Amino acid sequence: MSEGKKGNYYPIGNLAKMAGLTTRTIRYYEERGLLNAVKRIEGGRRAYTNEDLRRLKFIKRLKLLGLTLAEMEELAEIYWINRTNKRVLPKLLELLDHHCEETDKRIKGLIKLKGEINEYTARIRRKLTDIQD
Repeated sequence: MSEGKKGNYYPIGNLAKMAGLTTRTIRYYEERGLLNAVKRIEGGRRAYTNEDLRRLKFIKRLKLLGLTLAEMEELAEIYWINRTNKRVLPKLLELLDHHCEETDKRIKGLIKLKGEINEYTARIRRKLTDIQD
């Protein structure tokens, strides 16, 4: 199996290294339908393409942006039904907007928590100063 430019196939171990994932994760994504049907060669071994690598990198990016695997499956299903990104991209924008709002809420909550921690530590410091005096 050769590696390299278009038209070549990669064994799962090489693909995992190139994508920065484990082979177990790649198989799991296959089971969940996030990767297209994988080609098999010589004795049934999986063979992956540059398109599979691109898709795995896209999945990693979406995970970093906060999308769940279930949301990615929903996007994939929309794509497979319509065979175009015309319906996928608006849904992706909707999901990203929602995750952005949720991130803002978490940030506000963390800022509030930080203020409470600072107030509490200040009280403890005052108590320690009173005890030492």
